Amino acid sequence: MPTIAMAEARPPAPQQRQGYWWYEAPPPKEDSEAEEAVKKPIIPPMAELARWTPPHIRKLIEEQRDYAATVLTVDAVADFWRLQDFARRKARAFAGVTQIAMLQHPELNSKSANPMVGDARSEMTAEKDLIRRSYLRAQGRDFALVMFSRSSCGYCRVQWPIIQRFQEEMGWQVTLLDLDRRPDVKERFGVEVTPTTMVIRRGSAQRMTIATGVEAYPTLAQMAYQAVRLLRGDIRPEQFMTGAGEEAGFFDALANGPVSATDPRALGGNLLDTGTGEQP
Repeated sequence: MPTIAMAEARPPAPQQRQGYWWYEAPPPKEDSEAEEAVKKPIIPPMAELARWTPPHIRKLIEEQRDYAATVLTVDAVADFWRLQDFARRKARAFAGVTQIAMLQHPELNSKSANPMVGDARSEMTAEKDLIRRSYLRAQGRDFALVMFSRSSCGYCRVQWPIIQRFQEEMGWQVTLLDLDRRPDVKERFGVEVTPTTMVIRRGSAQRMTIATGVEAYPTLAQMAYQAVRLLRGDIRPEQFMTGAGEEAGFFDALANGPVSATDPRALGGNLLDTGTGEQP
């Protein structure tokens, strides 16, 4: 009887607990080779594939490439190159339609503004030089050119004759400032590198660096032209790469509307006006 009583008083065996606070060992993993098996992609008919977007097509090509490289069968590799051929023909078709669109919409084509024929390019260069020279000569009373140098700067001796040529052709006042002799100038203008060439607007605090180091004369004249136009407010910063005679043309960033959120014109309306009634 005591044995039976002790058996009845003994607490039941604890059951296995599950939940957030009790850890349960994960089941053993299956063979890793089965997990790494590459599935054969499903290649749809060509008519359906033609309606797919380029990212979708690219994903299918990558999947077929991985599958073909794994199984290394003639059929799998051939299917991969069939997809590549489809993508090639798709790109060729897009290029063909693009050429027609460029002919029908010349404002989207740079050929009219950037001729490739030698004689035409020479004429374009001469026209731009004339526009730039006329503009800079007209601004000679309001602007000046300053080159900062040091007596120990060998490059400065190369740059200074280029600055003097600018003076002769544009009629501007040019000044050479030696930072070793004028340390106050270094602090005032924050110049560290020599030679540094700067456009300064007379009677104001407006100035702009147009060259650090030695710069060829054509580039120096172009940068001076752009700097003066920017300081005068003739162009916005987004148009700084718009050259002489390129205003409102293909190379003018703002020719067809604002491209920056800081442009006042971007505050209202649809920024992309295709002229076709299509929504972007």
